[in-house]
Amino acid sequence: MKNGIPLKDRERVEVRLAGMGGQGMVLAGQVLARAAAVYDGKNAVQSQSYGAQQRGGPSQSEVVISTGEIDYPRVVSADILVALTQEACDKHFLNLRKGGILIVDSGLVDRVPTSHAYRVPVTELSRKATGRPIAASIVALGLLAELTGVVSEEALRATLAVESPRGALDLNLRALEAGLEEGRRLKGA
Repeated sequence: MKNGIPLKDRERVEVRLAGMGGQGMVLAGQVLARAAAVYDGKNAVQSQSYGAQQRGGPSQSEVVISTGEIDYPRVVSADILVALTQEACDKHFLNLRKGGILIVDSGLVDRVPTSHAYRVPVTELSRKATGRPIAASIVALGLLAELTGVVSEEALRATLAVESPRGALDLNLRALEAGLEEGRRLKGA
């Protein structure tokens, strides 16, 4: 919440999803942007960056969601930061807006520079829900949706039906549900 306005009601929300190659950060950004734009009727833009060594090197996806026009398509000061590695948390925390939301994978991030963070075993939740760690970024999207309301559950499900790689829809839907469920638990709902 900024100036008393919940994130879901703000005109512009900036999201950074950061981790390492192979964690699905680019797919998560694409899903988030498409869900917001196509199914929730907002404007959205997504960009991505990753190192030359795609698997194992730094990877991030940025999404700007707006109810108005998007005049600058990059994250200036993130309202939401999802950090699935220690390196991602260390690198991007300083660019988190004051009062912004930080979600970290408690199994991979030991040092969290604030007490105001959601520490969630994202990769472990992915393993429990799907039998594999690879859907951790989709678990994180479920958390993000439930905790912030910037995108609807229905929009994420519809987008996963289109964006999931062949044969991965069921896995991604189970991962999304695990994140939504954990978000509800954290909110006390």
